[in-house]
Amino acid sequence: MVISPHAYGECGRFSGTDEERLADINNALQDPSVDAILCARGGYGLQRIIDKIDLSTLDSPLSTLDSPLSTIIGFSDITALHQLYALHHTPYTIHGLMCKHIATLPEDSEALQLFFRALAREPLEYILPPHPLNRSGEAQGTLIGGNLSVLYGLQGTPYDLNHVIDAHPEGVILFIEDIGERHYHIDRMMNNLRMAGVLSRIKGLVVGQFTDCEPDPGMKISNIKYKISNIYATIREAVEAYSYPLLFDFPAGHVEDNRPLYLNHPATLITTGQSASLLQP
Repeated sequence: MVISPHAYGECGRFSGTDEERLADINNALQDPSVDAILCARGGYGLQRIIDKIDLSTLDSPLSTLDSPLSTIIGFSDITALHQLYALHHTPYTIHGLMCKHIATLPEDSEALQLFFRALAREPLEYILPPHPLNRSGEAQGTLIGGNLSVLYGLQGTPYDLNHVIDAHPEGVILFIEDIGERHYHIDRMMNNLRMAGVLSRIKGLVVGQFTDCEPDPGMKISNIKYKISNIYATIREAVEAYSYPLLFDFPAGHVEDNRPLYLNHPATLITTGQSASLLQP
């Protein structure tokens, strides 16, 4: 294991200056001995430097799904790196636990055991109970996404969701999660994706945990049958016009039970009235 030079640094909100953190990322990407880049935390900062990352390694003809190019492991603001990888012909990335959670979760926790399975590159198979807002159907495509606020912040840039969808003509399934956002802000972000055409171009939607996002009674929806005012209902409203399968309350996000997902990697989503499943080989 190698710890990047500025992982323990301090520069305001960050562990180093933009230049120092950028050097750490570029050095890790260019080091052939590095199998994976495990992010220490998902604190804000990547969007300050994402456009300065050296893409020569990612654009190499050797950077295929079967190549030894290091994968990215993390969530939250690490979504920016997941997006960068998804734009290129690179290996899958892992939306999952970071250093803090690995150190503090009980050894027998399901999230930690599944994380180790993901590190070993084993198939991920999730079978979940039905949710009242799910929509039945079956879809296959490349799983992309991550933190909704970060995805929203990347809209209109070279790293936005439409560009990622363009890079995957086989079709995509979108995963989203978030933390600490106002109900109306989530409505704003979902409608941004709707008006940008993102929500009409995906083949399925997986909605993870929206932690500390308090429902606003004033946001009660009015044009679909679910007369409730929680966050999930607002998301359901934004995709009401489409017919692809929906899976709500997936156990991933800013929670202890943060189960790993392979992003930039094939997935099968199946939802019925009795259960929901997300399968990744």
